[in-house]
Amino acid sequence: MASSNKISYAHRLFLWLVVYSCLLGGSMIVYQYFRERQYKADEFNEALQVVNAHILSGYGPGLAVDFAREYSIDDLRVSIIDLHGNVLYDNSLDSLPYGDHRQREEIASALLCGSGYSVRRVSDTTGDTYFYSARREGDFIVRTAVPYSVTLLELLTPGKNFLWTMFAIIAVVCTIGYLATRRLGLHVSRLKDFAARAERGERIYDTTPFPHDELGDISSNIVRLYAKLQQAISDRDKEHAAALREEKNKIEIKRRLTGNINHELKTPLASMSVCLESIIAHEDMPAAKRREFVERCFINCERLRKLLDDVSLITRLDEGGDVITKEVINIADVVRDVCDDLSAMAAERGFEIVNRLDTPLPVKGNREIISSIFTNLITNALSYSGGTMVEIISGDVSPQRVTVIFRDNGAGVGEEHIGHIFERFYRVDKGRSRRQGGTGLGLSIVRNGIALHHGSITAENLRSGGLQFTMTFSRN
Repeated sequence: MASSNKISYAHRLFLWLVVYSCLLGGSMIVYQYFRERQYKADEFNEALQVVNAHILSGYGPGLAVDFAREYSIDDLRVSIIDLHGNVLYDNSLDSLPYGDHRQREEIASALLCGSGYSVRRVSDTTGDTYFYSARREGDFIVRTAVPYSVTLLELLTPGKNFLWTMFAIIAVVCTIGYLATRRLGLHVSRLKDFAARAERGERIYDTTPFPHDELGDISSNIVRLYAKLQQAISDRDKEHAAALREEKNKIEIKRRLTGNINHELKTPLASMSVCLESIIAHEDMPAAKRREFVERCFINCERLRKLLDDVSLITRLDEGGDVITKEVINIADVVRDVCDDLSAMAAERGFEIVNRLDTPLPVKGNREIISSIFTNLITNALSYSGGTMVEIISGDVSPQRVTVIFRDNGAGVGEEHIGHIFERFYRVDKGRSRRQGGTGLGLSIVRNGIALHHGSITAENLRSGGLQFTMTFSRN
């Protein structure tokens, strides 16, 4: 078993085919040999039976012995035998043999059927090998015989052309079988290699093409299905890993957000606590001082309200699009409303808001979120840019995307801060931001709100001064 396994499947299959072809060819040769031998024997017997009939009919049954003596042919042995098996005449013997010849195959057949023959039987009298042919007529049996010589052996042997033809057929069948089994073995070998690689769990992206036939197509389909299964498993694992990373990131963001909120709440709460304790502890506090403390509490209370509003909004953005409904809205209309709402604040601070969105910019989105995006950008510029003007213009517009540019003419920000300004609670100037009542979540809300609309935002300092934000919104 171990040695057979060392031989490839194609070679084993070919060897079985060779054995089968040889057995089939050999069976046909043996069959044809006996068939040809029988034919030759029958043909030779018919010739001798003509001689027998001629002897019996020459002078009649009673004169057969006399006629046989006169009928002399070289190498032809003629015997006259009666119905009791006694030899009455034999032209090859000096003295007649004794004994019953009825058990001889040719004599027994002649007694029973009228004629018979025996191929290659050794004579008990002469010791030579003969071909015997016997015929009965009345009370006599005439038996003629010729030596079973090489010449007769060749006569009874099938023609050599038949043998060479059979050998040629076997050779052709084996050649065709070799080509067929080699092709089949190639299929099996490649499938075996594929199965071994699959068992080892190797990643199979592609394999050597199989021949274009039914088995090759089936093999190719198996390999493709396995590759697709591997790809599906890989994609599933990647998606699972990405989901785990995203979940970890969300947990980390929430942890940081909770920590930052806790930190951001402490300052206004501490300030409010000090003011209220002072008011309670000093009942005779002057009215002007009491009002100052109350106003300070109110400012910190507003700061807390804004912080809670921003935290609530950014939490909604983190929850994603399943929670926030979307509809087709015009960004130009939303920006116009925001500019109208903030125009009084801008005028108080000496700012001019220039809105150049004069053409419809429809997108599928949430009006409240888009409004908060531009509200945060404008209030951020009014509070921290140090400029006198903000400008909103339209960028590239395509059937898939809408681009809006927002810029101011202020001092911009340091290059070291550009990559961090969209982070939560990140402040370029922490003291100034808190004095202005900022929560540190404005630009983070802007980035998450645009991401919710399948868009992106970038920030850069202008050479002429100021900061520019380039935003894209998906229309779908």
